[in-house]
Amino acid sequence: MATRTARREQPAGAVVTPARPSGGTLSELHLHGLGSIDDVTLELGPGLTVVTGETGAGKTMVVTGLTLLFGGRADQGRVRAGARAGVEGRLVLPPESPVWARAADAGAEPDEDGSLILARTFSAEGRSRAHLGGRSVPVGVVAELAEDLLAVHGQTDQLRLTRPAEQRRALDRYAGPAHLGLVEEHRSAYAAWRELAADLDRRRGQARELAQTADVLRHGLEEIAAVAPEPGEDEELDTLAKRLGDADALRSVADTARLALVGDVTGDLGGEGGLPQDATSALATAERALAGSDDPTLVLLAQDLADAVAVVSDVGVQLAGYVADLDADPARLAEVLDRRAAITALVRKYADVGDGLAGVLAWAADAESRLAQLDVSDEALEALEAARDAARAELAALSVRVTEGRRAAAEGFAAAVGEELAGLAMKNAQVAFRIDSDGEPGPDGVDEVVLLLTPHPGAPARPVHKGASGGELSRVMLAIEVVFAGADPVPVMVFDEVDAGVGGQAAGEIGRRLARLAREHQVVVVTHLAQVAAFADTHLVVDKSPDSAAGVTATDIRAVAGEDRVRELARMLSGLADSDTGQAHARELLAVAAERQ
Repeated sequence: MATRTARREQPAGAVVTPARPSGGTLSELHLHGLGSIDDVTLELGPGLTVVTGETGAGKTMVVTGLTLLFGGRADQGRVRAGARAGVEGRLVLPPESPVWARAADAGAEPDEDGSLILARTFSAEGRSRAHLGGRSVPVGVVAELAEDLLAVHGQTDQLRLTRPAEQRRALDRYAGPAHLGLVEEHRSAYAAWRELAADLDRRRGQARELAQTADVLRHGLEEIAAVAPEPGEDEELDTLAKRLGDADALRSVADTARLALVGDVTGDLGGEGGLPQDATSALATAERALAGSDDPTLVLLAQDLADAVAVVSDVGVQLAGYVADLDADPARLAEVLDRRAAITALVRKYADVGDGLAGVLAWAADAESRLAQLDVSDEALEALEAARDAARAELAALSVRVTEGRRAAAEGFAAAVGEELAGLAMKNAQVAFRIDSDGEPGPDGVDEVVLLLTPHPGAPARPVHKGASGGELSRVMLAIEVVFAGADPVPVMVFDEVDAGVGGQAAGEIGRRLARLAREHQVVVVTHLAQVAAFADTHLVVDKSPDSAAGVTATDIRAVAGEDRVRELARMLSGLADSDTGQAHARELLAVAAERQ
């Protein structure tokens, strides 16, 4: 079967394409060897994309492909016989997206057009591989990316809403930025308290071992303190020892050079009287000869010679000082050698090979720091216990404030979700939060938050994942996402038949709410309702037909627009794509949807 690309075609008079969500979009999805899909490339728009088709045509393969792309567990039964399945997606992300930092850590690079390519392949034997930006990465890496990119909501995949921790996070997001800042402050306080408590437990439980380690460190510090080396002293001692050991030879060399430059002006070398034959006098004689000339060139050269006389004289003075400072005292040399031996012993004992005296000083600094953590004296333990208790009191005060913030937000959140449910064929349903604050402190507080659903009057309030049917649970999730539209950081949302069991006016309300959600997010919806599909910016149709050449049933996915879209909506309404009545109803639905968006 030839590769098909489902491209969007805007009919005449169509609404303006919605703005790209600020968090990024999945612009392209390529599926091959997946279920009954041979090879299909889908171009996805930034707004609301609906996927429709006959029952059993393979609509959910699109959702399956997205789930696998972002790290979902691979089911070898999804792979076509004799094929290797794969999913590839092209992500268009803003520069500030956190996904770029994680991708860079994994060695990924953007494509030529600035997008990020994500791919996943797997075989019938169960082996799978993931690639990100041209680099092979663990599947866990793309699963991490999904946390910032994708939320999949389906009747059998309601993980986000069924987890109490996620329900608590949803309530925290609804409470607003100030409350989220308080929760973050609570996390930091919790970490500080746990660190102090663990340190206290460690010192009490390992008192003997820690005391022994502390004794070793103190002994080492005492040895180093007794020598009291200074930074760079080892190199200075090496230089000084060499100078003292070679004092006589160095004096001879320096005096010879001094005599050649300035002569024996002191008489220390026993020179004879008269004009000294040295560099200074020779240069001075040449300078005087040239200076007496009227020629400008010679006068300039005379000035250069005068400068040379000054330099040679200065070197002679420095050599004289060097000779005067030379000390051939054997006692001083022995003292230097003893000092160098003491430092060398410290280096051998406390420094790594090649680190020298700097390694000794680094060991001492580290030992001082470690000693502060090894103190198991009564005074140290009492001080640490007091610090732990103070941190626990601070944490308790923050826990109270976090709980108060959640309780304050719970009523408004429940009311907003209930209002959305009223238009989703759950008019009499009510949601509420149960907040139990008697638990042990954790990073996010002491609260156990459970979202309760009362589906109809007289029914008991039960946790939403226990008291709701699959269709009801999907609609509760949809209501929550609509409430959070514009605030939820996840840019791509997928809904798998959230309209199950709904019809009539309620179906239109679902479509309207999904379209509203698509103003801030990229939304992909698998639906069997024309009332929902009419709100789409991109409409994809899944068809299944026998592939006589391959001897298998193949699935094709195509984008529809204009009259083709009218025919698909008519098929969904009446089962007859060519029905005049069905097509008239389809056009009416499109007109109503355009007005209500």
